[in-house]
Amino acid sequence: MKSRQLDNDPAKMPWSGRVISIQPRIHLTRSFDQRTHSYQGYILKIQGKVGESERTFTVAISKGAHDRQQFRVGDLIAGTSDPVRDSRTEVAEYYRTISLKVEERTTGSGNSPPPWQGVPPPLEVYRERGHRRLDVRTYETKCRTCIWGCHMPVEIIVDHWNPAKRNYRFETFCYGPKSCGFYKAGPTRKVPGRHGMTWEEESWVDDDAVSHRGMDE
Repeated sequence: MKSRQLDNDPAKMPWSGRVISIQPRIHLTRSFDQRTHSYQGYILKIQGKVGESERTFTVAISKGAHDRQQFRVGDLIAGTSDPVRDSRTEVAEYYRTISLKVEERTTGSGNSPPPWQGVPPPLEVYRERGHRRLDVRTYETKCRTCIWGCHMPVEIIVDHWNPAKRNYRFETFCYGPKSCGFYKAGPTRKVPGRHGMTWEEESWVDDDAVSHRGMDE
């Protein structure tokens, strides 16, 4: 997925609507063959109204907000958020959300997984489970509403001797059961390094990350 460019600095926006997806908000930093994750909260995809516009939009919320409210697909909610300033480093369009409230609680998702659409677990569960790379097209067509899918902004430190030199992109991952029939890995990811070198993150990295889980976990 292509990186978006630096946005202007606009004002806070009120919004409301129906939750159609909720997934973890996780930031990935890569430095050649090393990677670190920052578990920041959750991303809500909402069909509703933001400002004066009726459309589908995405909002980042904190871990604490989700812990208190336990959001799920189908909830009708409202809040106020800042437009994202640097969209190279955020999946959501809006963040720094305040005045968050549930106006109507759904009675249930009504679907048979996959995709899984219950209340997403705490971020510590995602950290413990580990992830596998997920094909971008599969994510967009099959996994966009699944609590185990994740669309991550990726910050790449190209040269660790010159950490100011960074690239940005987005990658998709799956934290779900290894037996999921929707799953498709897609091509391996390549990470640029200093002096034109490239490191390829092969499938054994994914296998190792989820080796502690059974097929249906």
